[in-house]
Amino acid sequence: MKQARNPATVHEPVGRYVHTIEVSGEGRMLFISGQVGMDREGNVPDDAASQFEVALRNVMLNVEAAGFAATDIVKLVTYVVGDMDPAKRREALDRAFGEHVTTSTLLYISRLAAPQYLVEIDAWAVR
Repeated sequence: MKQARNPATVHEPVGRYVHTIEVSGEGRMLFISGQVGMDREGNVPDDAASQFEVALRNVMLNVEAAGFAATDIVKLVTYVVGDMDPAKRREALDRAFGEHVTTSTLLYISRLAAPQYLVEIDAWAVR
């Protein structure tokens, strides 16, 4: 069972996330390695927002391959090199998750594993 919370003793979330998700009971956990903005054919878009869309799609494909659903994702960590339009990120998350919210961390960093990568997303899911 998953219980999302925004404690009254902490500020309201300033973005598309929830402060905590408590997981209790029996279940399965899935930890997804950082997914970059490269599609199956090896194509990597030039801009961060497009790479975010591809990386998020890769997360979802990994989730589905394990028999999980987008609503099982409880944590997203996003790494961005340079800058990315926050509105485009939120729109992509809205399309992927609908009303479902996750805990979330967004980090702006100096580089990823290869220079063409501008975004990487790792995720945790519980079913």
